[in-house]
Amino acid sequence: MQNNSDTINDTCRERLIREMGKDERPREKALKFGIKSLSDTELMAIIFSTGLKGKSVIELSRDMLADNDGHLSKLARLSVSEMLKRYKGIGPAKAITLLAALELGSRSAADAARTDNPAIRSSDVAYTLMKHHFERLDHEEFWVLLISQSGKPIREIKIGQGGVTATAVDVKLIMKAAIENLASAMIVFHNHPSGNLKPSPQDDALTSKIKEAAKYIDTRLNDHIIVTDASYYSYNDEGRL
Repeated sequence: MQNNSDTINDTCRERLIREMGKDERPREKALKFGIKSLSDTELMAIIFSTGLKGKSVIELSRDMLADNDGHLSKLARLSVSEMLKRYKGIGPAKAITLLAALELGSRSAADAARTDNPAIRSSDVAYTLMKHHFERLDHEEFWVLLISQSGKPIREIKIGQGGVTATAVDVKLIMKAAIENLASAMIVFHNHPSGNLKPSPQDDALTSKIKEAAKYIDTRLNDHIIVTDASYYSYNDEGRL
């Protein structure tokens, strides 16, 4: 049962929203001008639905964004437990709902890449298709994208997972995946959580090893792409394959 103080606080929060002009309220604004007309703060406000004691949903959303320098990507990196600890009053339901919405947006972008660009003809298309696997990671992962003779993606497989600076990669597992899926080509990916795009000597050696191994099973290594939160490095684009 809701006590009187909760009722008063809820009323105050609602009043703050109602005091906005009708076209400024997030839901009404979305209905009239479309969802893309909303700011990040307004989108978060719709997701949260209600604010906290003494703080409207708009204020809550604005403060959380400001705490992350205005970057949704920084919010998306938080785990549920980190969000609960960092923002007092945010419960599991609000935290999970927000992170679910952010993850859905990430998956939507990847799905659009598959639908709009079914053939992998450039590093940019490959990166767009695969980058969601590396978002919000604080450790390295290694993935392979298997490609058909027509250039279309067959399957995405995680080969290895490591620490902050390295991950062990078994080349035999990559070749096994290519054979089992009858791949004509492949692109391999791994991330640098540090944000440094420069390949390491170990990255260079691994690229050469995979390229040579692929030749024995009549499969091409089309690229090795290093991913960071902001960009990517392509061995192929740099003329290093």
